[in-house]
Amino acid sequence: MKREKTRYVCQNCGQVELRWLGRCPGCGEWNSLVEEVRQETRTATSGKKIIPVPLPQIKTEKQERAATGLAELDRVLGGGLVRGSLVLVGGDPGIGKSTLLLQAAGYLAQKGPVLYISAEESLSQLRMRAERLGVEGPQVLAAAENCLEDILTAVDAGQDWQAVIIDSIQTVHSREITSAPGSVSQVRHCTGLLLDLAKGREIATLIVGHVTKEGALAGPRVLEHMVDTVLYFEGERHQNYRLLRAVKNRFGSTNELGLFEMTGSGLIDVSNPSGLLLAQRPVGEPGSVVVVAMEGSRPILVEIQALISPGNLANPRRMTSGLDYQRVALLLAVLEKRLGMQLSHMDAFVNVAGGLKLTEPAVDLGVAIALASSWRERSVDPEMVIIGEVGLTGEVRRVNQMEKRLQEAARIGFKRAVVPSGQKLEGPAELEIIEVGTVAEALDWSLGGMGR
Repeated sequence: MKREKTRYVCQNCGQVELRWLGRCPGCGEWNSLVEEVRQETRTATSGKKIIPVPLPQIKTEKQERAATGLAELDRVLGGGLVRGSLVLVGGDPGIGKSTLLLQAAGYLAQKGPVLYISAEESLSQLRMRAERLGVEGPQVLAAAENCLEDILTAVDAGQDWQAVIIDSIQTVHSREITSAPGSVSQVRHCTGLLLDLAKGREIATLIVGHVTKEGALAGPRVLEHMVDTVLYFEGERHQNYRLLRAVKNRFGSTNELGLFEMTGSGLIDVSNPSGLLLAQRPVGEPGSVVVVAMEGSRPILVEIQALISPGNLANPRRMTSGLDYQRVALLLAVLEKRLGMQLSHMDAFVNVAGGLKLTEPAVDLGVAIALASSWRERSVDPEMVIIGEVGLTGEVRRVNQMEKRLQEAARIGFKRAVVPSGQKLEGPAELEIIEVGTVAEALDWSLGGMGR
């Protein structure tokens, strides 16, 4: 028996209320509750009998991975695309999500047919992009459709698909749901059916998702929990470089970073991100320091830029880009308390060149030295890298994977490295290792006596 039921669903977090409210009780967002009408069918059914199996008796199968033709994408996925997986690719509109997946479809089609569902663009628009990217061949089949039931029918009528790509989940709708496409109910219901498709037929399924102005995936938060892998495609639209991160991956690490260059003929893998990020580094300028950050298993050399200037406001400004604001405020307090630098009335600006976002504490010492360098108007040795975590007492703490960091610094051509003391290191012979125990010692070596 079917009956219509009216409810109000928050378009931000998915909270369901029986009446309209100005503010969502779940997430606190204003004017986010939208009325939805859904026909629900109630039937009395009995559950099937479940027979639990002991863990040692469960058979394990090796995960089959398919290369996508983009080495950086394969790195972030954990080695390739797993059959039966559901992958969500999120990013700002126009950042290159469709380009990324269409290039991957062209390579995957060499092993089997790929179905590309374009729910936003016409087939002629898709064809023009494919010609520009050099994606040819009859194995890439395309359809312009946004009804999920028709999409599932096309998948069932087709062959043994190598992959199915849905572009995008916000424009796909189901006839079973009366709400508009992109609503919480539509996105959740359609993703659930696509999950059943991926697992039931062992088809690698990739869906595109847009992000909100806050940078989070549009739709309910449960969407990220339903899929196997969540990838974020980031970067400035007016720059040529794009970053690919995994915030969730059931088949690999979530710490890997993929770097691409956007060209007129599509995305190109960047195999040497350190050299690329340091290509425009100003040599001999105060406030510029090179650190070595770990993105998963890959060490990357990044430039930290700091600017200390006299403030003309009652409360000095503290601005960061690519670093945690609270962490930079902590380092400013350490420099003022432990080294006597008068920074409380100064404006402080810290930037990670290249648009990267660094979260690990191994870059603390580099940030502190960059701030001190700008404050004292002394430049850091351009052939020196800085590695280390900073504590509240001004001590420099050890970090992990130090050997990999030092090898990458030597490969790029750096001659000296300031590192925490007490670590048994086997660094490259061409790299001079300078061990320090405090921030003051690090400043003595890098800026010549500032720590005294």
